[in-house]
Amino acid sequence: MEHYKTITELHERSGYPLPEHPMISLLTCQELSTCSWGNSKFTADFYMIALKKIKSGTFLYGKTKYDHDNGSMSFVKPRQVLEINNVELSEKAFVIYVHEDYLLGHPMHDEIKKYGYFDYEINEALHLSPSEELIMWELYEKIGVEYRNNQDEFSKDIILAHLDSILKYAQRFYKRQFINRTQLSGGTVSRFQKILRMYFESGKVQQFGLPSVHAIASELHTSARYLSDLLKQETGKTALEHIHIFLIDEAKNLLLGTDKTIAETAYQLGFENPPYFSRLFKKEVGLTPVEFRLKG
Repeated sequence: MEHYKTITELHERSGYPLPEHPMISLLTCQELSTCSWGNSKFTADFYMIALKKIKSGTFLYGKTKYDHDNGSMSFVKPRQVLEINNVELSEKAFVIYVHEDYLLGHPMHDEIKKYGYFDYEINEALHLSPSEELIMWELYEKIGVEYRNNQDEFSKDIILAHLDSILKYAQRFYKRQFINRTQLSGGTVSRFQKILRMYFESGKVQQFGLPSVHAIASELHTSARYLSDLLKQETGKTALEHIHIFLIDEAKNLLLGTDKTIAETAYQLGFENPPYFSRLFKKEVGLTPVEFRLKG
């Protein structure tokens, strides 16, 4: 698997013209021949932001195939594995490569890490409406004006301001997508709870310990970050908070319905560290397990 330390290396390997700037690259793709990735699996030291409509081929991010039924945007962070095979575009697309070092000393160096969609899988790409797509294209073209003209001391700040707008709009559009998909699929919370319940009833908690957000997300065929953001949008609580609520409810039942010690209760619920269980219980309930049992 190839790893690209520079954007120039990727351009040379892919047969693109050399970038105007070694730390940032803009590619406008009209057809397969102008943005051909060929067959490749690679990682890189830069971010990739792409708006594309794929007619055929596969685009894998982690282990998940890209859903190419709709035009969409994807966001890839440095050193994330990408695998691209025989991709053919059906319409014009753009790709922005931004080396992580380009952001050094700028507020965006930290800000970009706060956008959770860089941890989403490709099948959780941002699907845009025509009006949303137009907004993204307009911002891309504004970046292009600065990128292709003679760059001066203002260029970087202007480019990053437009890039920041793309990221903020993406955040807004993802929230719209969460709402729309919740209405279509419904029951994300109930399916989450069902998987959590089955995990306990099957005895996995004794075998594997506490359930992780990642494990439940895999059961739901989504990424942990996307699941957590979707639940946050739907209920106001993250996936981890839902797991904690479930565990505390189970703990309450055991504390009042059995004579098990606090440590035995903790172990039965998958906690390897009883003091951690007690701290979590106190945080969620406002009482220690012992105080709760005495009060009940």
